[in-house]
Amino acid sequence: MTNQGVAVILKFFQNIIRSVMAENRPQTAESVRVYSRSEHNISRSRVSENALKVLYRLQKEGFDAYLVGGCVRDLLLGREPKDFDVVTNADPDQVKKVFRNCRIIGRRFRLAHVYFGKDVVEVATFRGAAESQNDKQLSNPDGRLLRDNVYGSIEEDVWRRDFTVNALYYNIKDFTVIDYVNGMKDHEAGTLRLIGDPQTRFREDPVRMLRAVRFAVKLGFKIDPVCEQALFGMADLLAHIPSARLYDETLKLFLSGHALQTFESLRHYGLFKVLFPDTEDCLSEQDGDFPRMLIVKALQNCDNRVADGKSVTAYFLFAALLWEPVQALAKRKIDAGESEYLAYQEAADSIIGKQVKRTAMPRYISLAMREVWSLQPKFNARIGLKPVRLLAHPRFRAGYDFLVLRTETGGVDAGLSAWWETYQQASEAEQKQMTQPSRRRANGKPGRRKNYRKKAPATQSAGTEL
Repeated sequence: MTNQGVAVILKFFQNIIRSVMAENRPQTAESVRVYSRSEHNISRSRVSENALKVLYRLQKEGFDAYLVGGCVRDLLLGREPKDFDVVTNADPDQVKKVFRNCRIIGRRFRLAHVYFGKDVVEVATFRGAAESQNDKQLSNPDGRLLRDNVYGSIEEDVWRRDFTVNALYYNIKDFTVIDYVNGMKDHEAGTLRLIGDPQTRFREDPVRMLRAVRFAVKLGFKIDPVCEQALFGMADLLAHIPSARLYDETLKLFLSGHALQTFESLRHYGLFKVLFPDTEDCLSEQDGDFPRMLIVKALQNCDNRVADGKSVTAYFLFAALLWEPVQALAKRKIDAGESEYLAYQEAADSIIGKQVKRTAMPRYISLAMREVWSLQPKFNARIGLKPVRLLAHPRFRAGYDFLVLRTETGGVDAGLSAWWETYQQASEAEQKQMTQPSRRRANGKPGRRKNYRKKAPATQSAGTEL
């Protein structure tokens, strides 16, 4: 038998196996539903110009191309999407041939990025289902996908997506929304539902648990009960995710304007302890509400800044989340006889070293955190030239904001932060007066003065004759 005949027979059996898998696949809709332009509120005018260029260009070259994912979901909610993702039946190499301004990225998932200056349109190929593990699709014994570059059709691609509200396809040809999994109904009901068996999908990619919390909080949706039940008890799967990826997910969780509610949800489902184990230990072991209140206040401040259109720095957030573990460890070292300075330096080294193994923050973030922490005891020095030197420090403002945060949560006497607030607003002459040492003792009695009486000239000394 020729090689061509063998290939035909092999293709025949592959199609049979694929059709059987499709029949056994858990479905949430009897058939595909196509929503016409009059049945949804998505307007082409709200789609970015560059995304439209990619869609029309791919279709002109004979490929299918759709908007999919969060951009379609946000457009339906009347929100402005952060970015626009395109899905097509062209593989990454074919996309690169169509666009000269394209770069293929990723190993676990090969994607094509089409660049328009600083704007990037991500183009993915329809995912398919592999009948067995091979060089294109590979998973570990726990079920987590290590590589997934099996391509297929739109009917297969939809089952590879995570949540039903993220599996809606917008067709630029006729302005319709294509729904295979009842995503529009879940969208209208405000329900976040996983496609397929939740435990299996979470094992494939444990980061989906973090995404479930983030989307539910961001969109104001309720998590489907079956999905919610699977969240409890599966947090340990996140420990096997690369720390660099968890760092990126942590930024999305806490810098999107819903940090406080996200923090509470993560703790509710037992996910926070995987991201910040030392912080969770402090929150669980210590009595009172002080450790939690400092974090709550910091997260609330972050949310307020995002709402006001102001920037939020990641290092300040991490400094607040890890401050209590640093203090607790430093206190144990001080009690063991170490100096305060060394105790805090070693505590910072230890806590940051362990945290990097969970969320691999860049070095410039950890260095900035150390500076904010190291400035805190220096605020106690208010005599001489130390205040003016501290005021000139590049991280002074961040350090002062952290001092105010500690003051508002009961960690520092209010008089200290009030003095520094006055000092910053004072004139140079007033600042000099504020930093001069007092001439009175702490008990209110006059201090010792130096004797400035002039000595008698030598010619008038005792025993000298005139």
